[in-house]
Amino acid sequence: MLKDIQVTGNKDTRSGFGDGILEAGRKNKNIVALTADLLGSMKLNAFVKEFPERFIQCGIAEANMICVAAGLTIGGKIPFTTTFANFSTGRVYDQIRQSVAYSNKNVKICASHAGLTLGEDGATHQILEDIGMMKMLPGMTVIVPCDYNQTKAATIAIADYEGPVYLRFGRPVWPVFTKESDFVIGKAQKISAGKDVSIFACGHLVWKAIEAGRILEEKGISVEIINIHTIKPLDVAAVLESITKTRCAVTCEEHNIIGGLGDSIAQVAAKNLPIPIEYIGTNDTFGESGKPTELLTKYGLDTPNIVEAAKKVIARKNG
Repeated sequence: MLKDIQVTGNKDTRSGFGDGILEAGRKNKNIVALTADLLGSMKLNAFVKEFPERFIQCGIAEANMICVAAGLTIGGKIPFTTTFANFSTGRVYDQIRQSVAYSNKNVKICASHAGLTLGEDGATHQILEDIGMMKMLPGMTVIVPCDYNQTKAATIAIADYEGPVYLRFGRPVWPVFTKESDFVIGKAQKISAGKDVSIFACGHLVWKAIEAGRILEEKGISVEIINIHTIKPLDVAAVLESITKTRCAVTCEEHNIIGGLGDSIAQVAAKNLPIPIEYIGTNDTFGESGKPTELLTKYGLDTPNIVEAAKKVIARKNG
């Protein structure tokens, strides 16, 4: 039951990255951290203190950082590039496509401050298109963990994964409710089993989906919540298993509904089992400056929106 899920604390997912890269660095001497003038924001302080010789400060030159990282892989290094999600993708897409994805370089592109929950920095920093941009690149793995523990586990896991990876996480303090063992690249995590509606979520919205699921359960609606932390490669088997049972779905993401998780789920359904789907995400719009939780509410990414979407999609199924 969703009511039995325990919150063990509240921590930002970027701290999960910081602790994860430190642990990974202790295990593998080839791991190198690069940043574009955001050492503190990316929680790299502990890594740099322990491994100063394995840290490269690139300054505000993100395109150069990506190219340096690509070059490091030729010598057997495993570079982790770090900056805000907007600057990790939108500013350097050409360099990622040409120097990393095209030649399948073993670069880990680690992006914090993603989505609306970046908050007060506003629309210029709140990238809501990055999942779509990155999943379209051939060979690129795209991971969006949901809490501190899962972000730490994902950071450690991608160090052992061969190939380019985009790891997306965030700034705000958020409930911690998973175990590190809950993460395997490419394997969806079933939060709860249900028969009336499937809710597929990633990142911060997994917790919002749990909150919505609890409300729906109180109304007698059986909810299956699937944490799609790996957007690509998508766990198609898990998606099909769920929608075959529930015959309807809601997708939840802190991203534009165009090109993100929702599109991936819809593509699987269209090819295999057409069903009604409702989308929770920003609707072809930029964000704005504001408090993270207030922005989620304004743009329709909050718990009540998920509840209403679930009711609507069930009605469509039954209609």
